[in-house]
Amino acid sequence: MAQGLTHALAEFVARRLDPPADAVRIARSGFIDTLATMAAGQSQPVVNVVRKFVRERQSVAAEASILLGSELAGSADAALINGTSAHALDYDDVALGGHPSTVLVPAVLAEGESLAASGADAIRAYIVGYEVWAELAAREPDPYHEKGWHPTAVLGTVGAAAAAAYLHKLPVDACRNAIALAASMSSGLVANFGTMTKPLHAGRAAACGIEAVRMTRLGLTASPDAIEHHAGFLAALSPQSRSDRSDAASKIGERLRIVDAGLSIKRYPMCYSAHRTIDGVLDMVAANDIGVDDVSEVRVTIGTTQASMLRNHAPANALEAKFSIEFAVASALVARSVGLRELTDEFVTRDSVQRAMAKVRTQTVDTHCTVEPVFSFADRVVLQLGNGSTLDSGDIRFARGNAKLPLSADELKAKFFDCSGDDENAVRLYGLLATLETLGDIRSLRKPV
Repeated sequence: MAQGLTHALAEFVARRLDPPADAVRIARSGFIDTLATMAAGQSQPVVNVVRKFVRERQSVAAEASILLGSELAGSADAALINGTSAHALDYDDVALGGHPSTVLVPAVLAEGESLAASGADAIRAYIVGYEVWAELAAREPDPYHEKGWHPTAVLGTVGAAAAAAYLHKLPVDACRNAIALAASMSSGLVANFGTMTKPLHAGRAAACGIEAVRMTRLGLTASPDAIEHHAGFLAALSPQSRSDRSDAASKIGERLRIVDAGLSIKRYPMCYSAHRTIDGVLDMVAANDIGVDDVSEVRVTIGTTQASMLRNHAPANALEAKFSIEFAVASALVARSVGLRELTDEFVTRDSVQRAMAKVRTQTVDTHCTVEPVFSFADRVVLQLGNGSTLDSGDIRFARGNAKLPLSADELKAKFFDCSGDDENAVRLYGLLATLETLGDIRSLRKPV
């Protein structure tokens, strides 16, 4: 009997991986960026809520660190908190139509701590999780966001399970079971973007991936064809029944997708759908030395899926503003910056920002980028000035920091310290992350007591 897609994924996870240097470098950047955004997000209200939730469960396990500090929790609970924190500011990296590192890094670090895994094994587990995620993402031609599914949550849960299964060195049958079980634990709705629930998606995906592996090891079973079955994972996420559920197309592992797709590192703590527009506005403002009062109207052209995510046209707080193209433009015009200092309730409600948001007009195009299908082929911004002249960004293909227009190592390092501070522990942590693949035990990433 021919084995199906679930089994093919499991066989890949059960193999020992020897990734090329480019894959290691990209994965390492994912760890650096995620721990930066985790540090930046640790005091957000959603993180405090989740920490209280974990304490109330009275977990007795002390397997993994919370926010790399001295407080310990069970592995899944640590991943829940750390993943939520890494995604709390929407400042974490992007690929595969979602946010892979904000799920994979917390899952790998938490379960890796419980197993005293090496840095090299942590990187390999990350790459395995990324590849399983990429394989599943490639099989659905219709944008998940437009159907209401948050890919970070629904695909990330399976990717996290694959990464955790790799760390545990599970045999093929157990890997298959963990993947199938994780598929039933996947969930996350786009309707909850702009609320505390959105970052919780990442934490829950990381935690559920670990729990799927833990329950598999205890004997809980799942269907061996849960991914490809006509009533399974891919079919359930594809109302138009356009997903590829065959196994013949799977060549997972022959060429690692992380080398081709990479990671896009965010320069702004907002939904990535707005980043090309932000670059365009900031460039025109700087080149022409104009302010918000010089602009009478802003015309933004973005893709339909991007527009569906940027749903908040009159945001009243920072959480809502993260998913507002109007705020993105207004912040660029008023502050000439879209950073952590601007993503505050006080700045969002400022009169000048609210007036600037009212100047934004958005139109959509139904084109698709061949590299990032969630996005239009190109975005565009036109500023209509009060003196009657116009400024036109022209087509903007990729945001700065995109995998096709990457940040330099120094720019990534600068973001890390901007997020985490530059105290002695931050300097120590960055030094360890910069050579993560040489680390003998990832527990050494914890802050010294």
